Amino acid sequence: MAKEIPVVRQAILSDPKHAGASIPVDSPAWFAWLEAPTTTHFSYALFNRTRGYIDGFMTVRKERRQRGGAYWSVYRRRHRRLCKIYVGPSTALTQVRLEQLAAHLRAEKGESSASNATTERPCPTESYTTGAR
Repeated sequence: MAKEIPVVRQAILSDPKHAGASIPVDSPAWFAWLEAPTTTHFSYALFNRTRGYIDGFMTVRKERRQRGGAYWSVYRRRHRRLCKIYVGPSTALTQVRLEQLAAHLRAEKGESSASNATTERPCPTESYTTGAR
């Protein structure tokens, strides 16, 4: 049986564990859901507005720190390499920030398709991350 993970599409979270429940991103319920101990990851649709469809997904994962607390990171596979971008605490996961990350990943994809397909591009740079670690 395939695992179904929560998905954010058009600023609405759909969680299969909570049938029928849709949570708008940036709402108090969104931040409460992010802080819940059972929430460990979700998928964010990379919607291409110019083409009118979803290009792919980025996975957003909650990771624990050794000193306590948690932070979020975005993962996306590019050219057989898993790239990671640090996002920050749950309060940093706003619709604006998620769209910035999605646009950055779409721009990286667009640059690589314009170049030679056999040339591997590096993962997005860490200079793009925000917030203190």
